[in-house]
Amino acid sequence: MWAVTNPLPLTRRSDDELVVTWQCPDRPGIVHAVTGACVSAGGNLTELQQFSSTDTGRFFMRLQVRDMTSAEDLTAALRGIAPAFDATVSVDHLGRPLRTLVLASKAPHCLSHLLFNRQAGRLPLDVVAVMANHPDLADLAAFYGVDFEHRQITRETKAEFEKEVLDTVRDRRVELVVLARYMQILSPELCEALAGRCINIHHSFLPGFKGASPYRQAHERGVKLIGATAHFVTDNLDEGPIIEQNVQRVDHSQTVAQLTAIGQDTESTTLAEAVRLFCEHRTFVDGRRTVIFR
Repeated sequence: MWAVTNPLPLTRRSDDELVVTWQCPDRPGIVHAVTGACVSAGGNLTELQQFSSTDTGRFFMRLQVRDMTSAEDLTAALRGIAPAFDATVSVDHLGRPLRTLVLASKAPHCLSHLLFNRQAGRLPLDVVAVMANHPDLADLAAFYGVDFEHRQITRETKAEFEKEVLDTVRDRRVELVVLARYMQILSPELCEALAGRCINIHHSFLPGFKGASPYRQAHERGVKLIGATAHFVTDNLDEGPIIEQNVQRVDHSQTVAQLTAIGQDTESTTLAEAVRLFCEHRTFVDGRRTVIFR
């Protein structure tokens, strides 16, 4: 099923650069056709990355295009060739802030890092709201001028809260949902509704430590590496396609508090990098894994 999608109306700007993403079944002639279509629309290609997946037989490509006669011309040119390749294509302004909803609980480190980097112009985010199951982060959201809503979640109220999440996604045209240490398991229904546009972060240890005090367990076992993993959310807990991972070396001399600080910093930077990659249209889901164009 081919499709050409434009997230927002695309009008010409003086400093405009467009980003095109393309995915389809792999076959000869794709690059020639796509680049030819871009050139025919008056575009100058400034970046091109491609990958052919031998695991799934899919082809993925990301292009940046400048000097367009019009963005509409580019979209029309791609629409003209997409059906022949059964392709899914998107065209967007490079660097356009994506409308983002953040889900959080009590821990502030990931949310603070995202909001600071958004304000500093380092992340192309338009955070429309923070929704949480505790009130602890209300002041942090207010400091950055972001709407905040919290609701205590129980077995009886979970479905109602998740409906509010989906209502917010629909009503506020949310393009990305970020779980910034949101300590709740999403229902399979919500995971399906947000498939491919919901990113989670969690610590990564070898061996893995479950429960509420992973860093204390890590200290007791004398771990040498602390890591973090950002991935797309699926209904298989913490097993979605991985977007970004990082690791920091530690040793016996560090206290539980020090290990926790290192881990939280790693979580924050890893999540922010995964969000950046998504917002710059550099992430593709290829079965159970991702293709990332850096």
